[in-house]
Amino acid sequence: MTARRLRVLIARLPPESATMTAIRNATPADELAEQADRGEPEKGRWSQVEQLLAVVADRVARVEHVLVCVNTGSKGRRPKPPDPIRRPGAKAPKAAREMSTGQAAFLFQMINGGAV
Repeated sequence: MTARRLRVLIARLPPESATMTAIRNATPADELAEQADRGEPEKGRWSQVEQLLAVVADRVARVEHVLVCVNTGSKGRRPKPPDPIRRPGAKAPKAAREMSTGQAAFLFQMINGGAV
């Protein structure tokens, strides 16, 4: 068997195969990020089936959240929305920064007519 034939056979393996999984797991993180930016989810660490399963899990969690919110009384504390399952190659969402005391005081002053 030639090296070209072997390369073609490996390239045609399904994404769920052990060989393709081993190749993806050996891929450096910066290369995975580049593939995610180019929109190549098939080269991520998950197969398409796993990606679709994550979408279903996210939507079920969202439906559960809405159901809890609908059945919570008006004075009850509502839970925060569920976070989606992290996808391979996707960047983590940026955390919201806390407002400093000085920023809060400036905002309060602006709201109460301090800009006039």
